[in-house]
Amino acid sequence: MIARIWHGRVKADDFDSYSTFMKNRAIPDYQKTDGFIKLSFLRRLDGDVAHFTLITYWKNLEVIKNFAGEDFEKAKYYPEDKNFLLEFEESVIHYEVFSE
Repeated sequence: MIARIWHGRVKADDFDSYSTFMKNRAIPDYQKTDGFIKLSFLRRLDGDVAHFTLITYWKNLEVIKNFAGEDFEKAKYYPEDKNFLLEFEESVIHYEVFSE
């Protein structure tokens, strides 16, 4: 199993609205991909900025390529992200899960 980790930052004022967007748009997109296993979505407020970390779990790298494209280490964004994110981190991090 492979864990894919993404991080993003939004204004604290967008904390709840970005959470809602991710629940309604991004999470269903992940869940409909064959080979998707589960996810953990983390969020925290830090002054006037909110941090989001998304950890998705996948069967293998080939499945991730089906979701993210051949350049699977590149972060995937949605058009609506431009309304929220303070910057667009270029890449994600992958880890092999060897124990749960």
